[in-house]
Amino acid sequence: VKLRYFNVAGAGWPELADTAVMNLIPIVLERLAAGKAPVIFGDDYDTPDGTCIRDYVHVKDLAGAHIAALDYLAGGQDMAEHIFNVGTGQGASVREVVSKVIASTGLDLEPEELARRAGDPPQLIGNATRIGEVLGWKAEHDLDDIVASSYTSWQADPNRPHFG
Repeated sequence: VKLRYFNVAGAGWPELADTAVMNLIPIVLERLAAGKAPVIFGDDYDTPDGTCIRDYVHVKDLAGAHIAALDYLAGGQDMAEHIFNVGTGQGASVREVVSKVIASTGLDLEPEELARRAGDPPQLIGNATRIGEVLGWKAEHDLDDIVASSYTSWQADPNRPHFG
């Protein structure tokens, strides 16, 4: 069984938070904690708000997908190779994610809009229908859960600047 996922975010527990500033939510939190406006790269994509759309999956949901895959294999099911997309099947725009992260901090900053980055496709959303049909798995957490757990984990880290 192979699981494909794209934008894992959120935290199950504060000590397991995503602190890699290569991912959108930690990048935004870091900039906000430094008193800087978050950055949006490209606002002219062919999407409803002009920013890229991605499928974000909560880290707890990803863990659940792995357990579902292990249960499937342990059940002696068909041992043919299976590849599943793990996601919500719904996209969130960069602008939407940035706005939710800003709101979680209680700050009042507007994002800075810069030119597109090379190679960013307008939309990437995983079709998670098959994993639901075969493994019975479905994402349980939404973008609000992802942002809330990320913010809570950030605030719980004594090595990170806090928002107040």
